[in-house]
Amino acid sequence: MTNESDPGHGNSPAAWIGVITMLVGFTVGTIAFWFDLPAIVWGSVGIVILGLILGFVFKRLGYGVGGAKVTTKAHE
Repeated sequence: MTNESDPGHGNSPAAWIGVITMLVGFTVGTIAFWFDLPAIVWGSVGIVILGLILGFVFKRLGYGVGGAKVTTKAHE
C-alpha cells in the first residue's frame, strides 16, 4: 500500500544535515553552559542557526523530500 501524499517525515539529506548540525550545536552549548563558558554557549547558538540555514539551503538545492537529487525508496 503506497500513499503518494506522504510527506516523507523529513527523511532527506537536507533534513539530516540540518538536524545533525543543530544537535551538535545543542550538545556543545549544553557542555559549555555546564562549564560556565558563555562565549562558547553563544557560539553554539550560531551553530544551531547555521544548521537551520543549511537545511533550507540543501532543500533549495534539491536534497529535500521529493527533491530532484533525492531518490525515493518504497516503503514495504
